[in-house]
Amino acid sequence: MYSTIKRLLDFFFSLLLMPFILIIIVIVGIAIKIEDKGPIFYFADRIGKDGKIFKMFKFRSMKVDAPDIRLEDGSTFNSDKDDRVTRVGRFIRKTSIDEFPQAINILIGEMAFVGPRPDSAMWLNNYTKEERVILMVRPGITGYNQAINRNAVGTKEKIKNDIIYVNNISFMFDLKILFMTVKSVLLSKNIYREEATAAKDTSANDDVGKKK
Repeated sequence: MYSTIKRLLDFFFSLLLMPFILIIIVIVGIAIKIEDKGPIFYFADRIGKDGKIFKMFKFRSMKVDAPDIRLEDGSTFNSDKDDRVTRVGRFIRKTSIDEFPQAINILIGEMAFVGPRPDSAMWLNNYTKEERVILMVRPGITGYNQAINRNAVGTKEKIKNDIIYVNNISFMFDLKILFMTVKSVLLSKNIYREEATAAKDTSANDDVGKKK
């Protein structure tokens, strides 16, 4: 029942936001073109509901033909010192504006405002039977893992949180995730995975210091 209501709400609000999204596309598109004259959008192959592969809209934040660098767990390498990222790209990543065009994916039914963040198409055959439960729902612009960790954890931990979301999906949970996401973006928390690693290292050093 909620899945039907959720889809109707997603369609309505994505349609309502479309004039604003189009204005953002024009402004950010001009900024991207001025910087390096390359394409405005990056179309990423992502895993959707029922394992269907779709093209996810994003503003291009990297230099044209930048290499795809992956970590050992298959997650995308990200760092504030990444030379592949443009100046405009750093800003739109920090503010999550690079994700705004995904409202188009929501409008056409490929995504939702809230749901598991879609994994790269190359990951489809790596899901365990337990993990494939996340394919029962539409992926989201934000989700439970995105709200609490943003980009700070690896693929396996992200999927664990995605499973928690799917097993507890509700209107109130979605609402809570949206508020948590806004807070995370405003505080610029966990934009890069290395930040969380550094924070853990610092915490460990503090503990050692206390023991001394």
